[in-house]
Amino acid sequence: MTFPFHRLPELLSAAVACYANWKLWCWFGLRPLWRLPVMVWAGGSFLFTIPRIARQIPYNDTFEWWRAMGTAWAVATTGAFLLIWLLRWFQAPAATDPSRRKLLRLATGAAFAVPAAVTGYGVFINRHRFQLNAVDIPVRNLPKPLEGLRLVQLTDIHMSPLLGPREVERAVDMANETRAHIALVTGDMITMRRDPIDDCLRILAGLRAEAGVYGCLGNHEIYAGCQDYATAQAARFGIRFLRGASAEIRFGGALLNLAGVDYQPRQLPYLLGAEKLLHPQAVNVLLSHNPDVFPVAARLGYDLTVSGHTHGGQVTVEILNQYANVTRFYTRYVSGLYLDAGASIHVSRGLGTIGPPLRLGAPPEVTLLRLCAG
Repeated sequence: MTFPFHRLPELLSAAVACYANWKLWCWFGLRPLWRLPVMVWAGGSFLFTIPRIARQIPYNDTFEWWRAMGTAWAVATTGAFLLIWLLRWFQAPAATDPSRRKLLRLATGAAFAVPAAVTGYGVFINRHRFQLNAVDIPVRNLPKPLEGLRLVQLTDIHMSPLLGPREVERAVDMANETRAHIALVTGDMITMRRDPIDDCLRILAGLRAEAGVYGCLGNHEIYAGCQDYATAQAARFGIRFLRGASAEIRFGGALLNLAGVDYQPRQLPYLLGAEKLLHPQAVNVLLSHNPDVFPVAARLGYDLTVSGHTHGGQVTVEILNQYANVTRFYTRYVSGLYLDAGASIHVSRGLGTIGPPLRLGAPPEVTLLRLCAG
């Protein structure tokens, strides 16, 4: 029996939440004023943790929701623990000051409520606020017929019990309203093997674009073991996934070359063989789910790379005009437009979530890319 390394983040978050609950109980559980709220908090955390570590429970939509909410609850619990831990640093100086003691009591109460309120906002409100993000992409030596060319992108849909058909249909409607020349789907349509890949593809078949719908596959299609199946089913709906392949699309007298690759594992060299997909007389656009390939793509000669994968950090905090999120630990290409040596990459925040089902500071988006002379 091998250790389930893919579940390590989930198990660690459960352990941290359990420790945070124990500390909260030690600090406040024996005081009459705090006994009830701490019992409710700890009991809720315990109930939410069970399905996250008990995989033998039969899978269904309710179970998946319960498991995801457990992750969100762990985030809120850890946040409350950290806030109260910081407040306790100020308790000693306040011991002889009644006004400061009262203020600290109020602040401690808020420390219980604020993380839960913020997490609830990210789960139930902000996660569903899809935005249309229009970005001008500078391209060197862009032919006149390609100026203003519109590419609309959907990525990281993660269709599941947490993001259902209505939300995906709404995103497709937003994409169609852009009247794009090309529609792009850049991977992670689902999260795990049991998710509804057929339903997702049927909805994506509603995408409308002058020159068609193209895409690439992400890491979660690999995890779900549905790469070949998704490619074949998508073709039936008129969606062409480019898997180490390219498509030449002519607009007027100019040529746009779309190339696509499957998800590129970090432990292997990036874009092996992708140089063969370039067209010397065309504007070359690479579809790659993960953005880390950008330096290699730029060096090979791709004018634009279109990616997703990061969810924009999913939970992002702005500090002194800098954005702090977990994604920055493994890539510098988190969200938006990046330029290097005359080449460009745009990283979309995508639609869905992974891990905690919440978005804070990184709202979901449908992306419209407009080519312009650079």
